[in-house]
Amino acid sequence: MTSPSATREPAAAAPRSFDADQLAALCKAGGEPLRLDVLRVLSRDSFGVLELCQIFDCSQPGMSHHLKVLSEAGLVSKRREGNSIFYRRAFADNGSDLEALQRTLLETVDRLPLGATTQQRLQAVQAERVLRSRQFFVDNAAQFRQQQELIAAYDVYGPQAADMLASCFPQDGAVALEVGPGDGAFLIELARKFKRVVALDNAAPMLMRARQTAAHLKLANIEFVLGDTHSAALDNLNADCAVLNMVLHHVSSPAELFVDLHKVLRSGGTLIVTELCHHNQEWAQQACGDVWLGFEPEELDAWAHAAGFVTGRDVYLAQRNGFRLQIRQFVKPAS
Repeated sequence: MTSPSATREPAAAAPRSFDADQLAALCKAGGEPLRLDVLRVLSRDSFGVLELCQIFDCSQPGMSHHLKVLSEAGLVSKRREGNSIFYRRAFADNGSDLEALQRTLLETVDRLPLGATTQQRLQAVQAERVLRSRQFFVDNAAQFRQQQELIAAYDVYGPQAADMLASCFPQDGAVALEVGPGDGAFLIELARKFKRVVALDNAAPMLMRARQTAAHLKLANIEFVLGDTHSAALDNLNADCAVLNMVLHHVSSPAELFVDLHKVLRSGGTLIVTELCHHNQEWAQQACGDVWLGFEPEELDAWAHAAGFVTGRDVYLAQRNGFRLQIRQFVKPAS
C-alpha cells in the first residue's frame, strides 16, 4: 500500500514578498519623458537642482518635484557637497524584488538620445565647472603646496602611490601620462620607470611649476602639454600607465575622465588613482578649489567599470586631518 506522502504533490515555492507601492512608484517615475531625460543625464555625473534646471530649462519647483518622484522610486540618490545638494543615479539595490525591472528601465534609458539643445546646455554647465576650477589654479598656483598640505601633503600619499606604481610595473615601461601633476613631485617617480612621460594640465601656471621641477632635476624624458584629456597631443599615445593624484575632486566630470583615460591607455594598461574618500570638510571647497568632497570607493568602481576598466589593487590610508585617502588601480583588459 502506498503511503499518502509518496503521492503528495511537491509544495510550491513560497512567493517572494512584493510591495505594490514600490512598483507603482517605479512606474510613475518612468512615466514622464522629462524624468527619463533626467535619469539619462545623471547616468555618469552628479548635478545640483539649479544645474538641472539650466540643462532642462525647467523651474526649480518643477525640477524638485521630478527629483522627489525619482528619489521615492529609488532611482536617484542625493548627497550634500558643501552648501549644495547634488543628485546622481542610485546604485542598484541587489536585495529588491524590483531590481530586474529597475535595471531594465535604466539600461533602456541609457539608449535614449539626448536632444541637441539639452546636450548644448549640459556642455555649458560642464564648461562653467571647468572654468571655475581652472581659474582657481591660475590664481593660486604659487600657494599650491601650502593648500595641498591643508588636506593631505604629498609626503602622506606620494610614497604609497609610488609603491603602488612599483607593484604594478615591476619592469620599466614605455609611456606614462600624469593628469594634473601639481608641482611635479610624482613626475620624478614616473621619469625613473618610463622612457617617455607626458604631463598634462589645463592651467598654464601649474604646468610651469611642474616644468620647473623637472628642469631643476634635469629630467629630460618629460613632455609638458597644456590642455585636457581631449587634447590632440594624446591621440595614439597608447600609454602603459595613467596617473590621477588628487585630481578627481577638482574636475567637473570624474566619469568622463575615466572614459577619456581608457582611450589613452594601451590594452592591458593601468590607471592609478589617488583620491579622497568622501568627507564633510566643506571649507576645502573655498580654500582648495575642490568641486567634490571626495568619493566613496563604490563611486570610483562604478565610473571605472562603466568606462571599461576592471578593478585591481587598492590601499586605504589612515584618516588624517579629517581626510581618508584611497589609492586604487584600474586595469584596461587585454583585448
